[in-house]
Amino acid sequence: MWRRSPKKSSKNLDGAVNHLELGWSTQQLTGLMFGASFSWGSTRNTVRYGGCYRWELGPHTAGHKLKSTAWEPKSMSKISPTPVSVLTPLPVTSWARASTQVTTPATSTTGTAGMDITKFVVSHREKALLYGDYSTYHTSLSKKILNCRKKLNIATKKRGTFHPRNQVTAEQVAEDHDYIHLQLLTAERTWADAMAVKAAHSVETKGIGGKTRSHIVSRLEKGARTAEQLAEVLTQSASGASSVDILEARAYAALLRGAALFEKQHWEPCLKSYSVARIIYSALSTSAKNDIFKDLLSETIDPSIRYAAYQAQIPRTQPIAEIALKYFQHAGPELAAHIEKQNPAVLQHGDADAKQGAGGAPATLTWRGREVKIEDAAIAIAWAAVGAEKAKLADKLSSAGSLAPRELAGAYDDILVTSQDAVDATKQAIDELKSEGVPQSDSRMQSLQITRTTVNYEMISWRIGRNRALIGQDDGARLDFGAPSKKKKKQEQEQEQAEEALEQKGRDLTPGRQIAKLKEKVVLYDGILQSVESIKELPGVANDQEFSAQLEATSQYFTALKCLAISRSHAIAGNTINALALVKRALDQCTAALPALSGSDDGKPAPRNIQVTNQHAGLLRDILGGELQRSRALVEIHSLNKSASASQTGGAGKPLSSQLFNYPTGGVDLNNIVTYPPQLEPIPVKPLFLDVAWNYIEYPAKQQQQQQQRPAAAVQDKSKGTEKEPEPEAKPQKRGWFGFGR
Repeated sequence: MWRRSPKKSSKNLDGAVNHLELGWSTQQLTGLMFGASFSWGSTRNTVRYGGCYRWELGPHTAGHKLKSTAWEPKSMSKISPTPVSVLTPLPVTSWARASTQVTTPATSTTGTAGMDITKFVVSHREKALLYGDYSTYHTSLSKKILNCRKKLNIATKKRGTFHPRNQVTAEQVAEDHDYIHLQLLTAERTWADAMAVKAAHSVETKGIGGKTRSHIVSRLEKGARTAEQLAEVLTQSASGASSVDILEARAYAALLRGAALFEKQHWEPCLKSYSVARIIYSALSTSAKNDIFKDLLSETIDPSIRYAAYQAQIPRTQPIAEIALKYFQHAGPELAAHIEKQNPAVLQHGDADAKQGAGGAPATLTWRGREVKIEDAAIAIAWAAVGAEKAKLADKLSSAGSLAPRELAGAYDDILVTSQDAVDATKQAIDELKSEGVPQSDSRMQSLQITRTTVNYEMISWRIGRNRALIGQDDGARLDFGAPSKKKKKQEQEQEQAEEALEQKGRDLTPGRQIAKLKEKVVLYDGILQSVESIKELPGVANDQEFSAQLEATSQYFTALKCLAISRSHAIAGNTINALALVKRALDQCTAALPALSGSDDGKPAPRNIQVTNQHAGLLRDILGGELQRSRALVEIHSLNKSASASQTGGAGKPLSSQLFNYPTGGVDLNNIVTYPPQLEPIPVKPLFLDVAWNYIEYPAKQQQQQQQRPAAAVQDKSKGTEKEPEPEAKPQKRGWFGFGR
């Protein structure tokens, strides 16, 4: 095992070098060195040492001790290298005793911790596909496989002879979890290769050919075999795998096997494999509360099962959970025992969420007296959930008593979510039929269109009900601004007293605050009117005249409420004429809507929705009648006050003589023709431009005086002999080249 190397290397500080080749990993070698310089190579596991020191091997090599003693130089000028190396083996009994004391290194991945197979695979996929495609993922997996083999010391050396790799054993898995990662990376590389080829040929118009499909299938089958071998190894007790690890390995193997059978278009075996994966991931998702399993179910497994079931001519009304539970029966009792440890309910219902809708899901729904069959199982489950939430909402409102508007509106959140799920399921079913080329005249498509109208009407109805709850009692017909909300709750008695005081102070709010409250109500009314208009656009609504008349009456009812709120804001602002016009408009709308509305309120606290009874419209009509009389009175008072103020300020106006250019439309006030006695008033005098123009005006007297002065001045110049010669005309200067200006 140990041998002395005859080779010599470069000298170190001491001048003496011993070269040993060790048959152990450098990570397992520990040494105690005294002032020596050394280096080791990771390729051949060699250690070069010099000086005076003593080596002791790690726990895996405890059977030998290497003692190396070298000379101690007397001086640096005289060096005589005479190294001596002695290898002293221990007895066999000491070797056996030392081998039983092997401890786990700090970097080892063994232990009883979870293997996290699904998390390992999904994290590698997401990380690689985030920045690249399947080809990039395939390349990165090849590098990771090589690094993993080097770490396990099973990689083929450069220019070395290739030896067939043995299968992974349970003992190796128990010793180091990197063997599990090696198997997973190998299976993932085959899957990435298949997906890369499929993605490259998916853009072709002719589709995937026979040779290409056979290559994809062979890659997927190889990955499935690797995953199945790993699952078999983990089922052995020597591997130390837990029940969760075994389930994750079986689910991953079934997922790859199902993908291979999906490409081979063998639908029955494909359903069996995907059913195993779905049942396992459903059990793990409820026990571990991990979103990774739910994402695999919703994005990969469920669409594949639905398509394979369609190809196998399984009706769409059968839920996916029931299909998976039906094809899971062949899996065997051992796998079922592992699943029962995680969640026994999955083996009974196929899914934790299917317990509510699988047994009691409705098979039909009724719209306007017409009963249609539910064509999709997802729609049936969602519709059953809507019915359950409707009953919960009614019980909550009946037991809670009087609630604040915001608390009452918050109770509608659950039923809005479930109704939206039903709408999404219906839309998805219609899109799937359209993608399959099913015409609109088909009975399935017609049933789905009626289902679409029903579920959309239900969702919009509850949305309108929530807005009505936010508006307040009687849909905001009564003038009630509401008490301000309290952030901190006190004792019940103090709260009741404070509420009574706040109700009285609610009417004493500032005009700006009152108008802001009314604006909030107007926004809610606009949302209700938009929702009613969206119902009119649903399929089949326009042809139903009776239903269209009810929708129009509902729209008129909420339009009247909107006009009433706006008229109140105008009345607060002092625009009484606008308020009167809006109240009249609201009364006309309410009167027109009253005959089309039917039904009566039984007095029970039922949840509010789009249904408006004639009692609601009658109450609004009575309130609008009173508001109309009040607005007329306010307008009359305003006009009388205006005329009175005009008569009081009439004498102080301008007289008729100063308004001759204005026609007196209201008649002539004969008592105010002129201002008498006249008062001192400023009038415009000489404008400024006359003084400026004085320098440019020549008068006749001024011209004669100038003519007389000119001959006298000429005689004086001649007598003095100082007659001036005429000045030569100034020549124009040249500007620039050739006389052109610059």
